[in-house]
Amino acid sequence: MHPAPSTTLTADGLFGLSEGQRLLAVVSHPDDETIGPGGTLYRAAAAGIVVDVLAVACRTRPMWGGDSDPAVRVKEFNAACDALGVYGRIIAWVDDERAHTPGNHPSDLVTLIESGTEVSLSETRPDLMLIPSATGFHQDHLAVHHAGIAAARLGGNGKPTPRIVLGYCGPEDVWTRTVEAWTVLVDTTDSWPAKEQALRAHASQLRDWPHPRSLEGIRKLDAANGVRIGTDLAEQFVAYRIAF
Repeated sequence: MHPAPSTTLTADGLFGLSEGQRLLAVVSHPDDETIGPGGTLYRAAAAGIVVDVLAVACRTRPMWGGDSDPAVRVKEFNAACDALGVYGRIIAWVDDERAHTPGNHPSDLVTLIESGTEVSLSETRPDLMLIPSATGFHQDHLAVHHAGIAAARLGGNGKPTPRIVLGYCGPEDVWTRTVEAWTVLVDTTDSWPAKEQALRAHASQLRDWPHPRSLEGIRKLDAANGVRIGTDLAEQFVAYRIAF
């Protein structure tokens, strides 16, 4: 567990959340928390909202332009979370069979998000939950999206049900035939230095421009989002539930 950053930002307009309330980001892999909603996580944490991150899976494997070494990625994940002011964080499945094919374990995925140890809905009882959007083409992201939707369903009997559920956008989500309404945008202009620091922490996963996961590519996407609301930078989300 780590303290929120010292920078003070107002929570006014940030989903109506108040200091001390909680945000849970459920992401498919370590680095998704930064590449997608990193600026929003920092803005929330800096405003006194308690931010937790559940990264589902990480495994040893070759990748285009690099490789995935869990020992390295755990260190990168923690450094990035520190930069973003994340409080609780965990990578749940590291190099076990479920980490190779999360989509083959839908029941385990839902249980992990609902009631896993350390960081889950039951442990953190968040007011806001971020999950991968349904727009992505990556099979792991889609599996976590569907599990997140199932875990956030209304249950009664004290089941934690976040009143706001949003889908975050990753850089590859532009390569898809699925159409969703990206109608929720967050001004992350002042969050960029922290997001850049967190991105650089994930050095093994960054690529050179013009790859969409390059530092320049991610900033360009955030800049394009900013144009939509008249700011320098922004992050976009899909609204699945907003209850007031």
